[in-house]
Amino acid sequence: MRPTLSSGTTPVAAAPRPARDAGALRVMTFNIQSGLGGLEGVADVIRQEGPDVVALQEVDVGSTRAHGEDQVERLSALTGLKYRAHFGTTRLYGGAYGIALLSRYPLASLAQYPLPTPKGAEPRTLAHAVLDVDGREVSVYATHLIRRPFNGAARVRQSVFISQLLAKDSRPRLLMGDLNDDPDSRPVRLLRRQLQDVARATRSDGKGTYPMPLFLPSLRIDYVMACGAFTPVSTRVLRVGVSDHYPVVADLRLQPAAAPVVVAPAGAAPAVTAAAER
Repeated sequence: MRPTLSSGTTPVAAAPRPARDAGALRVMTFNIQSGLGGLEGVADVIRQEGPDVVALQEVDVGSTRAHGEDQVERLSALTGLKYRAHFGTTRLYGGAYGIALLSRYPLASLAQYPLPTPKGAEPRTLAHAVLDVDGREVSVYATHLIRRPFNGAARVRQSVFISQLLAKDSRPRLLMGDLNDDPDSRPVRLLRRQLQDVARATRSDGKGTYPMPLFLPSLRIDYVMACGAFTPVSTRVLRVGVSDHYPVVADLRLQPAAAPVVVAPAGAAPAVTAAAER
């Protein structure tokens, strides 16, 4: 199946934006396991946190498993995050399956890029949207890397692809999603060459996002990553039981854009400021 991209604006009252300083941004990444635990529960978690942007993984549109429902549109309506996009990677149960974005900001310049995958493996994608955050363009990327166990070499290739693509983008950049690997794995370390692991930067990296059975420790495989244009403020892993993953919520502050450097023409006299005249 060729990748599919569908987007829209849900005709609902926009979710009220909690009072936040200029440049403040709250984001969430959440693997919802195709809503098998109930979309209402997923929506409750999102509403309670009041994020500006949510990256969702394992999302169905029109499948028999979802009873023919567009899960992205439904979550958009339930949360008041009226701008939505679904990036389909394959067909499962008669519908489109993939990843999605929900946002209180309009989603512009939507695009997706198929990731390199081994022959016969489930297709994977990198989603991209541009948001206007307080008058400044911000690139939001979302992904879901090939599943574990094994497939480590494939995740390395996917991380290299993502890194090369993000390196060409001059905007402030965020990457969110289920990377299916540990914080010190090679795929995640490759991404950390140009992005901060926000949980690690806020010293919240000891909390797992994928609970394991019995007494095994939880794995941390879900991430919010940000370029140096953002200051990480806090990260929380929400231990809720509406999916087989825990969502991650991060608060970030977008640093003011650097003032343009004006270079005087050769031979020109230096400008005299009012302070200098005094």
